[in-house]
Amino acid sequence: MKLNFQGIQDKAAWAKAGVALPQYDWKAMCDATEKKPVWVHFGAGNIFRGFIAGLAEKLLNDGLTDRGIFALETFDFEILEKIYKPHDSMTLMVSLRPDGNTDKNIIASIARGIKADSSDSDEWATLKKIFVNPSLQMVSYTITEKGYALRDMKGDYLGVVVDDIASGPDKPKHAMSITASLLLERFRAEATPIAIVSMDNCSHNGEKLKSSVLEVAKAWEAKGFVDKEFIAWLSDESQVSFPWTMIDKITPRPAESVYKELASLGVEDMDIVITAKHTYIAPFVNAEIPQYLVVEDRFPNGRPPLEKAGVYMTDRDTVNKTERMKVTTCLNPLHTGLAVFGCLLGYEKIADEMNDAELKKLVERIGYVEGLPVVTNPGILDPKAFIDEVIEQRLPNPFMPDTPQRIATDTSQKVSVRFGETLKSYKADPKLDAKTLTAIPLALAGWLRYLLGVDDKGNEMPVSPDPMMPQLQAALKSVKLGAPETARGVLDPILTNANIFGVSLKDVGLAEKVEGFFTEMLKGPGAVRETLKKYIG
Repeated sequence: MKLNFQGIQDKAAWAKAGVALPQYDWKAMCDATEKKPVWVHFGAGNIFRGFIAGLAEKLLNDGLTDRGIFALETFDFEILEKIYKPHDSMTLMVSLRPDGNTDKNIIASIARGIKADSSDSDEWATLKKIFVNPSLQMVSYTITEKGYALRDMKGDYLGVVVDDIASGPDKPKHAMSITASLLLERFRAEATPIAIVSMDNCSHNGEKLKSSVLEVAKAWEAKGFVDKEFIAWLSDESQVSFPWTMIDKITPRPAESVYKELASLGVEDMDIVITAKHTYIAPFVNAEIPQYLVVEDRFPNGRPPLEKAGVYMTDRDTVNKTERMKVTTCLNPLHTGLAVFGCLLGYEKIADEMNDAELKKLVERIGYVEGLPVVTNPGILDPKAFIDEVIEQRLPNPFMPDTPQRIATDTSQKVSVRFGETLKSYKADPKLDAKTLTAIPLALAGWLRYLLGVDDKGNEMPVSPDPMMPQLQAALKSVKLGAPETARGVLDPILTNANIFGVSLKDVGLAEKVEGFFTEMLKGPGAVRETLKKYIG
């Protein structure tokens, strides 16, 4: 069996393999999408294929729309060449159940993948044609938070952005410049309203997207490439809206075990690909079943009936509360705690950590005991029930091939929100005292211990990429395992850095506690485990 339009005609074979097929006319969907596109998406990777495109698939299967999505890729064109084209842009979705069983279905809602590459004249002409079509209602994004960044750590424009500003709208290369350029085409045509929707897992994502697109456009205005009328249109949310969203679904790298299962069922050409840009991707996507998408309902040119695909359509305040609930209390802090200690203790799967008595107690305490007293309740989801699902179903799922090493990436960019917001809430509430916290400061100390690049056995271990790693490791270079005294006074500049933690840990009364935990973890091999047992066990 082959995953493409011709291959799925053998319905009996796919049924025998337990794979659900599209329930609509795929060619008719592609034709309708070409003529009157409704939805374009930037970011052709796994979260899009396994979640966002799945929403459109449900609407198509249920007869609620006749059009699919155009998938645009700005970063890694190998995805389109090696994954999209050979399979007619179809994805074999494998949903991983905690009991070891899988649900399998083909997602065929992507009409085609397109290179968002202004140097490719044919692809660029196609994109312009799509963006000037009045039928286009929404443009969505899963390009990671880095995709919106125009500046480096020093605050200077990235080289590609410097080039884009200098050369103007005709040959943009950065995703934000490409967006601004294509919106300019739409403005110059009929200026039909449109929604520009970030679905990336970052706080206030719509605000970040709008800010970056406008910054590029205003830089072009300053150089005379565009006029003030375009800026006014782009700034008017009744014409160009930038809804906020909250997204939650763990979609890890394709797993070898899933590849083998599909091969045993007779599905051909499912090889996992690692591109030159280090994207791990396959014709299939494996992911957990729970998924959440909460969207601010501001679509000035209409929208697909997303609520009928399970999307929570609501107001900005509710989106913000839901995102805050997840990121600061119910999921992300638990993930970070597991990630740093998992690396130190030699774990390679998040699920395996949930069988570790101390680590399970650690995340339960971070969520239930220390987080829930200050949790933001969005009203549409119950915070405790959310944590219950995370701890009882999502994190322990042994068939979710997610790693602590992946989750530990860019931790310096995450702790200010994942832990800092809770610390701010404790500081602001006269009935609460941050000094009573144990699990959160232990997780922060664990992260600093992790940065030494030495595991709990005393062996060298790799540290996941992080933009602040050079500065942090330089500050910790004198600290040695087996010599706790080498930590004395070293942490002060880090623990008082509100840019890292969201607050000065000294101001909330936790600097001494974090330093104490960190020092205890330096006593020698096994000290990380002993510290966990002492304070959590």
